[in-house]
Formats: sequence, C-alpha cells, structure tokens
Amino acid sequence: MTDSPELRDDDLVLEPTSGTTELDGFAVLYAGERIGDVALQRAPGEAGRRLGSMRWTFGAGPGTSVASRALRLAVGYAFEQLGWTRVEARVPSDDAVGLRAASIAGLRREGIARTPGEEPDHVMLGRIVTDPPAFSREGFVSILNAGLPRKRVIGQGVLRDRDGRVLLCELTYKREWDLPGGVVEVGESPALGLVRELQEELGITVEIERLVTMNWLPPWSHWDDACLFVFDLGVVDADLVDSMVLQRSEIAAVHWCDLETAREKAALATVELLEALTDAPLPPYREAPRQPDPRPR
Repeated sequence: MTDSPELRDDDLVLEPTSGTTELDGFAVLYAGERIGDVALQRAPGEAGRRLGSMRWTFGAGPGTSVASRALRLAVGYAFEQLGWTRVEARVPSDDAVGLRAASIAGLRREGIARTPGEEPDHVMLGRIVTDPPAFSREGFVSILNAGLPRKRVIGQGVLRDRDGRVLLCELTYKREWDLPGGVVEVGESPALGLVRELQEELGITVEIERLVTMNWLPPWSHWDDACLFVFDLGVVDADLVDSMVLQRSEIAAVHWCDLETAREKAALATVELLEALTDAPLPPYREAPRQPDPRPR
C-alpha cells in the first residue's frame, strides 16, 4: 500500500500503485478504465528533495487532451505535495502525442538528448514551480516559443581597403577564411551583433553603411543552416589592420584579399557572394548554393 493520495480531475483519476522514497507511481483511469501509467522519480541524493523526473505510458484511446490532464495532475502533485521546484521529462522525438501532451501540461522544450544508433533522440522538457499557468497568456506564449524552430542568424561585413581588397579573417576553428562577423545573440539585432563581434574579435569599432543582402546558407560541414545578413562597412586605409587587437582564441590573422586570393582561401559561399558583388548590386534576399564539405585538414 502506498501513502500517495488519489488525484482526481472530474472523470480522470490517478490512482496510486506504488510509493517509495524514490518513486511515486499512479495508474491513470479515465471513465473507470485504465488508460496508462504515470511515475514521478526523485533525483538522486539531496537534489531529490527539490526536483525529479516524470515518465508515462498511455494506450490508444482518449488522446492528447486526456493525457495532458493526467500529466498536469502529476506535476501539481510534485509541486504541491512533494515540495519539488522542478519536474523534467525526456520524450522520444518521434512521439508526437507525448510531446504535445507534455507541452499542453505546461512543460517547456529545453533541448535534445542524443542517442546512439538508430534510436530516436529524446526531447528534454521541464517545468519549474514559478512558471506561469500553462493556460495563461504568458504561460502559453512561453511554451509555444520554447517549441518553435530557432534559425541561426549571422552578421558579417564587407570591409574594403582603398585598393578594393576585402578583409578576410583566418579562423582558428576552420580552415576556410571568412568575412568578419559572427553569430547574433538572442535579442540582438544583426547590425548590433556585427558591431559587437568586430569589437570583440578585431578590437575595432565600425559604422554600418547599408545592408548588402540577406544570404541564406544551407547546412554545411556539420553546421546548421543560417540566415546571413551582409552589411557594407565602407572603405578604410589598409593600415587599419595594424591597430587591430585580435581575439586569438578565434582569429589567427586577418588579410586584405583580392578575388583571386578569396577563391583560394575562402569557403565557396563567401567566394560566390564576393563574385556576385563584382557584377551588380545584390537583391535584398538570395540563397547561397549548396557546397561540398571541406577536405579534412
């Protein structure tokens, strides 16, 4: 016999089946019929007083709505009766019903736990006791936002010297040279992200003259796809590089390059962009061609 109480929401009942210092198990009954099971597992050691994980199984039947109600009952019990401050779960990425039920119950997507071989990766979800109610506007938006796709955004700049050469950075983490810039932070505009990156990596402050184009980059060499905002940074004296303070963890050197040198040293997407720039103004939006992965070093 377990000390766990029966949990009820109208015609939905979570009936305790087991209770230990590590685990609370419940049978899920809907309209008197058992449709699944839910278990709350405490974290090891002292952490188990504050947080734990939830797992569940449901048969075919009433669907996502009833499953989410059962999960909400279990989460409420974890917070209100067990005194937890966090509940987390891992759901196979191909379990669309389980993922939707967890989201409706108020758990937010937090990441991916990879698995070996052909097994599906697991989606990591969590809810903390201070999260707003799932059906409030703030709670709904937070849950929806956590599950939406996230597109990587990059800001790069075309900086030329008075001979028309373009500044390329020799990077420490890949063999291809690239235009100066980097990934834009969450909540940061592409333009401000570019200014920040050049201050951090090259020790210079630039003024953005205009947007050259927005270039979509297909997935490449283990990198996800990205939206690349390319800005014109104007023309400067070539000796500007002498005053640069390079962030050596990422930038090995900088070089003024003509198109021939760029073709030899830069990635194909960068070369294609620079070649297109020599012909005519670029459209506001364009897509870089897919390119083969680089040869190993």
